[in-house]
Amino acid sequence: MAIDEAALQRLLDKEEIREAVLKYSRGTDRHDEDLMRQAYHPDARDDHGGYIGGPEGLIQYVNAVHTDNWRAHHHFVTNMTIEIEGDVAHCETYSLVTLARHEGGMIDVGAGRYMDRCEKRGGKWAIAERINIVEYVGLLPEASEGSVDYDMFVRGAWDRSDPSYMRPLKLGRPDRSPQQ
Repeated sequence: MAIDEAALQRLLDKEEIREAVLKYSRGTDRHDEDLMRQAYHPDARDDHGGYIGGPEGLIQYVNAVHTDNWRAHHHFVTNMTIEIEGDVAHCETYSLVTLARHEGGMIDVGAGRYMDRCEKRGGKWAIAERINIVEYVGLLPEASEGSVDYDMFVRGAWDRSDPSYMRPLKLGRPDRSPQQ
């Protein structure tokens, strides 16, 4: 069976584009500026509502807004379509964000889409232009104290001390099992 080189390259291109979109979301949640930067070409532009401009300013803006307003946040990307024409791709990615407020026991929830024009330059796919479309937002009450014993779980961090950076991943806590 012969390998369809064009189809294989198309799959590789789509995966690299997906990785760029994921780097932005993961970088935002970990406040990892280098990872966020990898999602964009240096001269990219992003219309993120409160900020419109290049990736360097966006990174500073996003990190400051998240630090000032929330104690935890998660940016999810879900359905994604990618249409490639040569070295340009049009992407639509559905997004969901949850943000736990510092005070008040409330969680902000938002849903929308990222509309991206990605370009392959120097063999690398990255975002060249992005529009962040917000479709709706809402508030949810946070679970009451005592519903989950957070001390049982490993906590995340907004830096490279987060377990997601550990290579190789190694459990450092002693065995535990529930008492019966």
